[in-house]
Amino acid sequence: MMQDYSLCLAWSWEHDAGFVELLRLACGSRGVTLLEVTPQTLPAVALDLEHGRLGFIALLDRASDVDQAFLVLANWARDRKAVHFNEWAKARRAWNKAVMHAEFLAACIPVPRTIILPSLVEQPCVPPEDLAALGPTFTIKPACQGGGDGVVLMATAWHQVVTARSEYPDDPYLVQSSIAPIEHGSRPAWFRVLYCSGCVYPCWWDQRTHVYASVSKTEESDLGLTALRNITARIAAVSGLDLFSTEIAQTGAGQFFVVDYVNDPVDLRLQSGASDGVPDLIVQDIAARLAALALDCRRPAAPAPMLSPDLGDPD
Repeated sequence: MMQDYSLCLAWSWEHDAGFVELLRLACGSRGVTLLEVTPQTLPAVALDLEHGRLGFIALLDRASDVDQAFLVLANWARDRKAVHFNEWAKARRAWNKAVMHAEFLAACIPVPRTIILPSLVEQPCVPPEDLAALGPTFTIKPACQGGGDGVVLMATAWHQVVTARSEYPDDPYLVQSSIAPIEHGSRPAWFRVLYCSGCVYPCWWDQRTHVYASVSKTEESDLGLTALRNITARIAAVSGLDLFSTEIAQTGAGQFFVVDYVNDPVDLRLQSGASDGVPDLIVQDIAARLAALALDCRRPAAPAPMLSPDLGDPD
């Protein structure tokens, strides 16, 4: 007999423990059964899935980006048409900043002026680009890395681009205008915004300390920061992801630019346990929302309303 779970959570990062505990509590309070899969339990779970002894309705995968052995869960979800928060194919596409840059431009999502260079493997020698249009300083980014790996800030010369391309030779590279944020009081207008299936959580984010502070409703209204929600919702539509974060900065001209496109998986360390973690209430709300979504996945779809024969079809 199959043991069927509402939500399968794959996780392997020890710093996810605080989020996982909040998700356990959120699932427990809603009657959502949670199957946790870790590197230690993965072999047994994979075998039980293969032989039909286990199943799940929805998958939240926070492990396969660093350990592809966990892809067995994504493949099972795909083959059984289970709900997959941040479906693997969409997540892989979103990890590529060069791809996202093109899609953001097509969707009129504001991004810095950018030159995209092919990977070193694809084209070992590229002719020097005219960088004058980027301004006096620029940022160099490998397209497929995360966590700031390989990023060069405040670059000023072409030789820095040449050197940077050799660090991740398989990656295309983005060379972008540096964005100087305006200040609101003593705070630079640099934001990290989290998104979870329709909910947007704007936060101030200090580039030096990486400390978060939630943007209050008053700040959002008084400082004209509602664009953070609109831009993030458009990023969700383009990327197709259910859970991610992004970075947005506001310049002195009042313009907003997306400066770090899509972060997935989202760092959900609790601020109560790490100074540069996400405010606890936001993580708690994300956990509750994921549990509610998993519960909705179990509910049968409501039947289409019947029309009275004498009323006819609505206009």
